[in-house]
Amino acid sequence: MDILEEIVAWKRTEVQASKEVLSEREIHRMTEQYMEKHPDVPSMRQALQRSATGIISEFKRKSPSKGWIKEDGKAGEIPLAYQQHGAAALSILTDEKYFGGRDAFIREARASGVTIPVLYKNFIIDEYQLFQARLCGASAVLLIAADLRPDECRTLLRTAHELQLEVLLEMHAENELDYAALEPDMCGVNNRNLGTFVTDVDNSFRMASLLPEDACRVSESGISNPATVKALRLAGYQGFLIGENFMRTGHPGQALGAFIQAIQS
Repeated sequence: MDILEEIVAWKRTEVQASKEVLSEREIHRMTEQYMEKHPDVPSMRQALQRSATGIISEFKRKSPSKGWIKEDGKAGEIPLAYQQHGAAALSILTDEKYFGGRDAFIREARASGVTIPVLYKNFIIDEYQLFQARLCGASAVLLIAADLRPDECRTLLRTAHELQLEVLLEMHAENELDYAALEPDMCGVNNRNLGTFVTDVDNSFRMASLLPEDACRVSESGISNPATVKALRLAGYQGFLIGENFMRTGHPGQALGAFIQAIQS
């Protein structure tokens, strides 16, 4: 198995275990109550389209290929610092085994004062996870073409919208471009091959002209230079997901602020 296959196999086991602790019926009931109290969900698509920089700052403590990035990173501090330093939106890893995340991190970020859109970053293979995402305060979810059949993706996208969640649909290669026809809220191009974890930012440039003209394009992974963001903007991208570049610094929020200044200079 490559890394993605390993993660998805584990995710199926993990989701089943979660259902045994909190049944589907119960999480549906809890989510319905939550939605009544929190009917307004900030739009990630609109935030990216209106932003001058489109930075989606990621709270990412660990990666399968590089181990711990910031083991002591606090979800009640760093996401808010990102917001204060100009992030258009946030991405928060919620996978625990491989990325050191958890759903509670989004709750902690919201409790700290985060109001901008938050992407629930996980490997979603079951509708149950969409209810988990809405229940913890996310605004959007990531769906990955590489680990979903088109019919599965269509069903998940429809359920996400019923829960008032937007969808960032991630593609990596040309043979996944058919998924864009499902009309997700945002089309993501991952510069990282999730099977090998090899990263190449040129992938976004190769894929740019192949995406639908009206798509809200998001480039993901491996972006570390403000000049790259400027070039990707010219290629038609409106969102830029950056995590490791900031998380490896002593002060991720300040690092984001300096990055944005360099883009705008």
